[in-house]
Amino acid sequence: MSNESEADEAADGAEEQAAETQADDVEATETEESEAGTEETEAETEEAGTESEETGLQRGDFVTIAYTARTVEDGTLVDTTDPEVAEEEGVGEDQEFAPRTIVIGEGHVFGAVEDDLVGKEVGDTGTVTVAAAEAFGEFDEDEVRTISTDRIPEDDRYPGAHVDIDGEHGHVETVIGGRARVDFNHPLAGEDVEYEYETVDEVEDREAKAQALMDTFLDIDLEMWFETDVEEEEQLVEPDEDEEAEADEPDEGEEDEGEEDEEPEPEYETVEVEKETLYIEATPQLTMNQQWMMGKQRIARQLVDQLGVDRVIVQETLGEGMGMGGLGGMMGGMGGDDIEEALEDEDIDAEELVEEIEGASE
Repeated sequence: MSNESEADEAADGAEEQAAETQADDVEATETEESEAGTEETEAETEEAGTESEETGLQRGDFVTIAYTARTVEDGTLVDTTDPEVAEEEGVGEDQEFAPRTIVIGEGHVFGAVEDDLVGKEVGDTGTVTVAAAEAFGEFDEDEVRTISTDRIPEDDRYPGAHVDIDGEHGHVETVIGGRARVDFNHPLAGEDVEYEYETVDEVEDREAKAQALMDTFLDIDLEMWFETDVEEEEQLVEPDEDEEAEADEPDEGEEDEGEEDEEPEPEYETVEVEKETLYIEATPQLTMNQQWMMGKQRIARQLVDQLGVDRVIVQETLGEGMGMGGLGGMMGGMGGDDIEEALEDEDIDAEELVEEIEGASE
């Protein structure tokens, strides 16, 4: 009997141990599932947070805004897109006032205004105060200097005149004898600026984006369009692995192991590639624009970056009346037969013309 009791007790102990082990396994499984569920919830929360952060306008977006900016201290008008405000202030009579398209994050407006625009929707309004340091700089007493009036044009030797001295722009404060006190600070230095704005529209059309950028850079209306051109290019042919392996193996009968093998000549092939191009029709207004002449490379680079094109081509179309008048415009680049035809069209005897030229040379 004692042996049976011991066996029963051993069996009961084994069952209890198995039950405890199973319970531990269940508890561990539940813990793992709970932790996994928590991680999934946190991931979903983070994802939802990221999505919520990216709603509305973002950096790199083209947005049209209407705004008016004034100094905080006395309400002096700094800038506006509102024609009524401009008329009330008596500014820009020859200037057109309308909402302006900018690229958020590209410095087209002050950074504080750009930061406030992020996340906004079309139709939203906002008010932003831009600190003087970020606006037009703090006022610097060292930038108020006394100079000889000889350095100022005679017509500008009076208080309030704007002058350019050694590449610096300033305004004359006082003129006493042969000395003038000139302030080279920005006229709005030290002033905090308040911007009131409304988001009017988000620009999606690429040609409208291109025009908006050119308006920002140069304030010129130009004819622009996009085309995809197919062109031939020479590209280096990359050898495949088998060819490289064969090139590395020495040829049979090679004895001069000390000599290095010459590198094979690079091989090129002609391939057709697509290039997306922004075409700009040049006008006299563009060609003679100082900002364009000095900064065309920088402007073109920004157009490429912002519009995602491969290149920018500025082309000039010359029509009738653009060349030299009379024979000068027709004879350039002509062959003998073409010249004779041109002379006949102009009712000029070629032989008489030759005699006159020879006589003049004698």
